[in-house]
Amino acid sequence: MIAIDFPTLHGIGFKQHVVSQLAAASPQQRLARVTAVQRDWLAVDDGIEAFHARHLRHGEPAVVGDWVLLAAAGGEYWIDTVLEPDTRLTRRTPSGRQTLASNVDTALLLMGLDQDFNPRRMERYIAVVRACGVAPVMVLTKSDVGLDAADKIVRLRERIPDDVPVLSLHPAEQIDSGPLAPWLGAGQTLVLLGSSGVGKSTLTNALTGSAQATGGTRQGDDHGRHTTTARSLHRCPGGACIIDTPGLRAWQPDADQEELGLAFDDIAALAQQCQFRDCAHESEPGCAVRGMVDTDRLQNYRKLLREVRRAEQTALERIAERGKWKVLMKGARQRGREKRGG
Repeated sequence: MIAIDFPTLHGIGFKQHVVSQLAAASPQQRLARVTAVQRDWLAVDDGIEAFHARHLRHGEPAVVGDWVLLAAAGGEYWIDTVLEPDTRLTRRTPSGRQTLASNVDTALLLMGLDQDFNPRRMERYIAVVRACGVAPVMVLTKSDVGLDAADKIVRLRERIPDDVPVLSLHPAEQIDSGPLAPWLGAGQTLVLLGSSGVGKSTLTNALTGSAQATGGTRQGDDHGRHTTTARSLHRCPGGACIIDTPGLRAWQPDADQEELGLAFDDIAALAQQCQFRDCAHESEPGCAVRGMVDTDRLQNYRKLLREVRRAEQTALERIAERGKWKVLMKGARQRGREKRGG
């Protein structure tokens, strides 16, 4: 087994779950954490030194946040083993699923109070991270430039369950003893998620003292300019780690129906009182959800539920569903022609 310097490794997010996986490690191997991934190499950190390593020669590639065992060969370090992560932040894509980061404790979900404000997207973020076992914290930025910022905060707070914290702050002014301190303890790992230009890199710079490039937003629509092009892990002075990410447009939860319910637990709790067990909360009698939940929130839940159900379908089930809808649409068009006397 390799030697473990707990205090040093704790500064880059080392947790107890890693220890049990090191029993079979060779003393010649070196334990480190992945801080950035490039095409031909990875940046890694062992708590003392940051250096480069080559990709795994076989198996699943490492992602930012992974703990890896390195082996020296040919004057270079190669990743020999990727250790099983405690959490894995993933999303569904048209080609399957994508892992964004590993071993994350908290997700800071950034959203601007300007034209970036979108409660439906925030609910989608919460669904994504909770399905992965990561705790969400809403972070609202740009209160100084957004119209009706105070009203937007109230509306969001009324809509999102109380167990998801919400903070309004200016990213450039943050320090690790400020409002985010409860989530910035030594050994903690946070990931920043949000649109381009919302302040993720600015917040990373403020909390870590680094100097990543930052950019503003386009005039007229507040859409951000992509300044972060790859995920990267940074260390805070107080011992926490932050993973900065580029803005992503597609955020489909990698979840099943039960996991989606974690992000909409208010709807799930009320649904237990519906008259019908399979109530869709649309027009059924005895529905306990309609009228008790924000209408737009309920519509967003239905949309995400459809996405989750579709992702769980096999190819044959999707073909059968398309066939069913074609028949229904054909029948509707025929009835329309008959009503018109055609």
